[in-house]
Amino acid sequence: MADALEQRIKDLEDRLDLQQLFIDYGRYLDAGDFDGYASCFAPDGVVNLGPVGRAEGPEEIKELMRKTLEGRTGNSYHLITSPLFTIDGDTATSSVMWTVIQRDGNDQPVLTMVGRHEDEIVRTDAGWKFRRRKGLIDIPAKHPDA
Repeated sequence: MADALEQRIKDLEDRLDLQQLFIDYGRYLDAGDFDGYASCFAPDGVVNLGPVGRAEGPEEIKELMRKTLEGRTGNSYHLITSPLFTIDGDTATSSVMWTVIQRDGNDQPVLTMVGRHEDEIVRTDAGWKFRRRKGLIDIPAKHPDA
């Protein structure tokens, strides 16, 4: 009985840690904290964001986001929702929805894009990190600044 309870607690802790990884990803991205953003990835992590680009390893990932977003942060917000994940020991797979809301010229919110990420995640000494993150756009950008 104690082993079953320990396993259930470990599973819950893993799920909470994975949810925090998704939250940190969006928070760092919206704040323009590219070091924090890159820290969400394993040392051999890869991000593939379709038309935005692909990068491997934290330094390339940081540079991709800097090139793409520098000077344009603080105006959009990523809502990370509907996380689905499967945990298998020290690895996990996930699918998570994202929605980008941006301010228009009148400081009004505009829904700009909706998509999802398909992920491979690995437990590292520093916690759960993305090994592979692929961004898919389900509803493309309509806002002129997006």
